[in-house]
Amino acid sequence: MTPVTRSDLDALPLERKALLLSGRNFWSTEPVEEIGLPSVVLTDGPHGVRRQQADFDQVGLMDSAPATCFPPAVAVGSSWDPDIAERIGTAIGREARALGVPVVLGPGVNIKRSPLCGRNFEYYSEDPLLAGVLGAAHVRGQQSQGVGASVKHFAANNQETSRMQVSADVDERTLREIYLPAFERVVTEARPATVMCAYNKINGVYASQNRWLLTEVLRDEWGFTGAVVSDWGAVDDRVAALEAGLDLQMPGDHGAGNRLVIEAVRAGALDEAVVNRSARRVAALAELRSEPTDGFDVDAHHALARELAAGCAVLLKNEGGALPLARDARVAVVGEFARTPRYQGGGSSHVNATRVDDALSVLGSVLDGTVAFAPGFSLDGSGDAAVLREGALAVARDADVTVVFAGLAEDDESEGFDRTTLDLPAIQVELIRAVAAVSRRTVVVLSTGSVVSLEAWHDDVDAILAGFLLGQAGGGALADLLTGAVDPSGRLAETIPLRLQDTPSYLNFPGELGHVRYGEGVMVGYRHFVTADAPVRYPFGHGLSYTTVETTDLQVRSTGGDAATVSLTVTNTGGRAGRHVVQVYVATSAGPVRRPARELRAFTKLSLEPGEARKVSFQLDRRAFAYWDVREGGWIVAPGEYTVQIGRSSADIVAEAAVTLAGDAVVPELTLQSSVVEWFEHPVVGAPLLEIFLAAMPEGAAEMHAGLLRMIGSMPMRRFAADFGATIPAVELERLMAEAKAARAG
Repeated sequence: MTPVTRSDLDALPLERKALLLSGRNFWSTEPVEEIGLPSVVLTDGPHGVRRQQADFDQVGLMDSAPATCFPPAVAVGSSWDPDIAERIGTAIGREARALGVPVVLGPGVNIKRSPLCGRNFEYYSEDPLLAGVLGAAHVRGQQSQGVGASVKHFAANNQETSRMQVSADVDERTLREIYLPAFERVVTEARPATVMCAYNKINGVYASQNRWLLTEVLRDEWGFTGAVVSDWGAVDDRVAALEAGLDLQMPGDHGAGNRLVIEAVRAGALDEAVVNRSARRVAALAELRSEPTDGFDVDAHHALARELAAGCAVLLKNEGGALPLARDARVAVVGEFARTPRYQGGGSSHVNATRVDDALSVLGSVLDGTVAFAPGFSLDGSGDAAVLREGALAVARDADVTVVFAGLAEDDESEGFDRTTLDLPAIQVELIRAVAAVSRRTVVVLSTGSVVSLEAWHDDVDAILAGFLLGQAGGGALADLLTGAVDPSGRLAETIPLRLQDTPSYLNFPGELGHVRYGEGVMVGYRHFVTADAPVRYPFGHGLSYTTVETTDLQVRSTGGDAATVSLTVTNTGGRAGRHVVQVYVATSAGPVRRPARELRAFTKLSLEPGEARKVSFQLDRRAFAYWDVREGGWIVAPGEYTVQIGRSSADIVAEAAVTLAGDAVVPELTLQSSVVEWFEHPVVGAPLLEIFLAAMPEGAAEMHAGLLRMIGSMPMRRFAADFGATIPAVELERLMAEAKAARAG
């Protein structure tokens, strides 16, 4: 279509321009026929197209056109593979084109602050680098097909409890280092068509009307030029949201919000230029419209979903070579999830899958030995639990190995509510332990949207494969992994703790009385565990393989500008091909702020044949070494030594090398409210000030100086000068402040 010009839009009557600021109905924007502007459909993602078939005035959560359900973000996060994320985005873009959808909502890049968050299945990781790299790859793939993406939920939407009202109270350093970087990477590298604001407040201000977030950070700092759309029902004050930078309110509210905007303009309380600006941004989405294609290859996309899902599961434990299964082994399969798979999350992202594989059927078709099955438990609680368990024990006793499929039902975790426990249902825990007591070998396959506790049964079983949620072809992918047709290559994108009480957000989640305090600061997930040297069941980045890998020849070299290059050699020392994730962490104690013991700063996933050695290089820019300085309002690299570490996980470092960086010569601002320590330790005026002070003090004052600073170091200089005015004249303080200001400016 021919793009609508700026003059066409600006010339419209105010009432017609305002139409564009809110949805026509639940899933589409308003058309403006007189200038040839069509309506645009926005549809839920992110792991499949949920194109509602019926009336757009209804939510229609389950009434959608058939589409491929690809692995959700919880699985893609564990792939550590941007190629998987991009291929999923590309396929979703193709299906969206076939279904006549110009904008698919997703991906979600919110951080997994707590393992209890009910929507963790829709997010990638507890680490912002991993989430950002995967999210940007998904957007690139989807938009390569001409279908706009909507990165969400911006920002600090890390729980479902009271999500439409709660204030996430977060300090700026924590926002900048943990909760914003994934969005920043997606916006600056992949340029999504839209950004979706979150429901919650941030430090008391709704995200939908937070000018600092939507304009100062998103547009002025990051250069975002697309449309900001609300989460569905997230707008509290339409005029305030428009002024803050929110362009499109979804869904439509029958014109109520638009009338408020019109009234505000006519009353002189809102500049019409603000309306024009947002109308242009929404109108630009119409350029994504195209005629629907002839459809998509359902079989090819199902095969793709199976291939990609196999790269996402994480082999947590494999004692005595329990996996892969021997082709001629007598295998017992236990657990209703084996034939009735849990493969996606609940809520707005629920996809009407084109078909669904179950692992039981696929295992029966690929193994040469007998495959016996017993459900062991029911998903809805029906049936006699004792009889179901005894049936499972009967098949387990006669098997060489028993594979137990366990997990959480969709009702246990969904959009709209948070979990209250990490435990599997008690009936499944009892089943696993009972089976392990009678089976020669026991393998547990988990299907969950987030991590669960393994403690009640971990030591009783031989192997654990965390499938998370693998999409509609997950059953086939799990069979491929269990039989060794595919080497497990997933790595944990979130820590599995020993106890819920050990998690860093435990005392502050999900908050109270309308507020949730992010009291753990930057110590989120593995950052907390490695810094506190606290034990976990399985650390971030952990994952086993059917082959072995060795890391050698690590070299780190400063390249100037507080950047560095990292190189190393990775060798497959095992007897079969496999994929390995190289994890690069940075550790330092340099600077005036508390830093995590190590932080992920780069990664890549390699395919290696048996005996193959590959040299890998990384470029670490200054952000890899920086912290957010709240006083300076920017990213600062502290001068000093930094250790680059290569890990099999965040807790298993296999090589490290140090590099010294010049860092930033920060000249702090000085005022009379600055502390005595800040004055005396100032890099420019500290030494002259000390000379003035000591010259005016009695003999022996030099020896007293260090002790005095410890005692009164936090006192503001204004009060110190009042008490010791004779020793430090006011005129000298003014002169020194001027010197500090000049040094800071120059």
